[in-house]
Parts: sequence; structure tokens; C-alpha cells
Amino acid sequence: MIHLDFYLTVAGALVGLLVGLTGMGGGALLTPLLVLFFGVAPLAAISSDLVTSLVMKPFGALVHLRRRTVQTGLLGWLALGSVPAAFAGSALVGTIGRSARVQADLKLAIGAALLLSLSCTIVRTVIDRRADRDGLELVVRPGRTVLIGVIGGFAVGMTSVGAGSLIIALLLLAYPRLSPARLVGTDIVQAIPLVASAAVGHLLFGEVRLSVTASLLVGAIPAVYLGARLSAQAPSAVTRPIIAGVLTASALALLKLPVGLLIPLAILVAAVVWLLGRSGFEQRARVADDRRAGQDDDLVASLQNGLAGHRQQLAVPDQQA
Repeated sequence: MIHLDFYLTVAGALVGLLVGLTGMGGGALLTPLLVLFFGVAPLAAISSDLVTSLVMKPFGALVHLRRRTVQTGLLGWLALGSVPAAFAGSALVGTIGRSARVQADLKLAIGAALLLSLSCTIVRTVIDRRADRDGLELVVRPGRTVLIGVIGGFAVGMTSVGAGSLIIALLLLAYPRLSPARLVGTDIVQAIPLVASAAVGHLLFGEVRLSVTASLLVGAIPAVYLGARLSAQAPSAVTRPIIAGVLTASALALLKLPVGLLIPLAILVAAVVWLLGRSGFEQRARVADDRRAGQDDDLVASLQNGLAGHRQQLAVPDQQA
């Protein structure tokens, strides 16, 4: 009989909400949470997290498909790289073994993946400072898109980290004009076949714990749906620094750094991400104000030209008379 754990359900709800809001993969948050706070073995945490994500992500994807915030031209190319790579990564990590040494190495691998995910979050914040997003029609580049799928897929299969944090940052690097809503929507939808492939690999070669998975899903399913519905108004200036701080603390804990360094470094990273996001918001606001001012000037000039033409038309009959 499957036993539901209340605290795991709460953890699943929190992660599901953040996944729906930000597009960040649950593995970057849920796997270290299971390992560090619930004492789940790393391989079992990876396997259970992937099965949870497989059930959770379609609920968020449905909202984005209905809102048409998905760049469908990228999905096939991403899946072409990510699906086989995810299965290969899960098969590799599942067949390496379950010894204590392997589990310790998996903790280090997850910590390294989290640091990579954190770096991608910072890069994404820097790129987000640029204006003129989604300004031109997207030109799909198959080669780089398949490569993004391969890198993200293998990372997810090995560590469950990368479906959102890594791939969404790589997509932003490759397609900087994608709007935030389309980035989140595209990433959540493309992650479905990726996570499905990795989950199948872990069901065959890994260590899925059904009680852990069921407890997480009870909280995650309604939360990810709610987060996806709120994603268009998501306060990224608040959520992104918090996630960056959590990733920092989790990565350093898995890499066995002194506990006294975890909180100060996490706060420092969160502050840096917040400052970058704030300056980017102010920059985009200035650009928007300049653009509105330019539109107002164009409108005034158009009205002046129209009045001048009208006066000229009125003056012509007087001259003829």
C-alpha cells in the first residue's frame, strides 16, 4: 500500500508552483530537496523526481498551449536531440551501480549540475536586461537546437537537472528574441518527451519509489497548473533571486562545503541576481518610455501635417475666387 507523506506533498506543491511560474525544471529544486531534507538516496531521488515531473509537466503545458505561448517550430528539433540523450543518460547512471561510493559520486554530480544551472540562471538574467524581445519572426536553426536537446537531455537523464534551468538558458542564448512567456511555454512543452524518455530509462534501470512519487504529485499537480496560469504576471524579479539562492545553498551542501558558508553565499548570489534583474527592469522601462515618447511625437507630427494639408485645401478656393 502506498503511504502519503504530508511534508513531501507540501514540497511537491512548492516546487510545482515554481515550475509553472518560471519554467525551471523541478529537478533543480526537487532532487536536492529529497536528498538533503528527506534523506532519499540520490539515485532514488533522481528516479522518483523524473516520474513526478512526467506526470506534472503536461498540466502546465496545457495552459501554455491554450494561450499560444509555445514556439512550436522548436519542439521537434529539441526532441530529436533530447529524447535519445535522456534515455542514454538514465541508462548509464542506472547501470553504474548502487554502491555507497556511487551514491556519493551522484551527490557530487547533482551539485555540479546545480552550479551549472545557477550559472545559466545568471546568464538568463543578464540577457533578459536587453529590450526588443520577440520583436522579429523567429528563424529556427536546427543544428544548434538539436545540440541544445542533446546537452539538456543527457544532463536530465543523469541527474534530473536541466529540463528547465539549463535548456531554457541555452534557448535564450540561441534565440535571444524569444519573449519570457514563450520561453517558459516552449520549455515546459519540450520537456514532456525529454522527461518521458528519462523516466522510462529510470523505471528500467533506476530506483523509483512510488510512495515518494505519489506524495509529491498530490501537491505538485494543482500547484503547477496554478503557476502556469499565473506565469504571464509572474514576479520574476522576486522568484528568480529566491531560486538562485536555493540553488546555491543546495549545490554547496551537496558538494560538502562548510555549513557556515552556505547561507552567506546563497544570500550574496540572490542579491546579485536581484540587482541584475532590477537594473534590467529599469532599462526596459526607459526603452519603453522612449518608444512611447517617439510614438507620441509621430502622432503630433501626423496631426500637424494633416491640419496643414487641410488649411491648404481651404486656401485654394479663396485664391481661385
